[in-house]
Amino acid sequence: MNNAIEVRDLVVDRGKRRVLHGVSCDIPAGRVTGLLGPSGSGKTTLIRAIVGVQIVRGGDVTVLGEPAGSAPLRRTVGYVTQAPSVYADLSVRENARYFAALLGLGAAEADRAIADVGLADAKNQLVGNLSGGQRSRASLACALIGDPKLLVLDEPTVGQDPVLRADLWARFHELAAGGTTLLVSSHVMDEAGRCDRLLLIREGRLIGDDTPPAIRAAAGTDDLEEAFLRLIREQVAA
Repeated sequence: MNNAIEVRDLVVDRGKRRVLHGVSCDIPAGRVTGLLGPSGSGKTTLIRAIVGVQIVRGGDVTVLGEPAGSAPLRRTVGYVTQAPSVYADLSVRENARYFAALLGLGAAEADRAIADVGLADAKNQLVGNLSGGQRSRASLACALIGDPKLLVLDEPTVGQDPVLRADLWARFHELAAGGTTLLVSSHVMDEAGRCDRLLLIREGRLIGDDTPPAIRAAAGTDDLEEAFLRLIREQVAA
């Protein structure tokens, strides 16, 4: 499978406002694809459509060869939302072991996921007592359980310190090297260069879809943030 995700002419409305305007893109398998754009640009809406929890007005989304949100994808897609999606009254380890049990897996799998996100020292703490960044990592640990074929991560590095952010990105690339596809959203442009491919989105429209070197070359600058700004200016001018 060359593409893990295929989006065709995706249109999403919220009330009377159009949020996505006929978005089409392919996300290659076994790569880290970044979804970059400012807050309110439509990143989360596109992600929700990909994991099958967004009502769409038109278009098609295919994930791992199946329609987005279909039953066969429940064990193969991991999804981490911006808000922590773990139980505050359970410890990190209890959360991880609960999600492992849902997949028919044991404690060793849960403990490995906790270690992968750097929470081994906090495994016995209640999630409700963790910092915001630690809670986000606890959610990521639960999503990693079962080695999903696709990981969809909505701003997973927000609130993390620079060292941990670097560690998480290294882990993302390790997963991709092992065959996992990752779609990682961010509004931090310095993370764009860590991706194998970039989707640049603004006001519900894709204005860039290529590798970081190709986007730099097309915009005529080595600075990805400046490249994004130039693409925006070209869109406005058009």
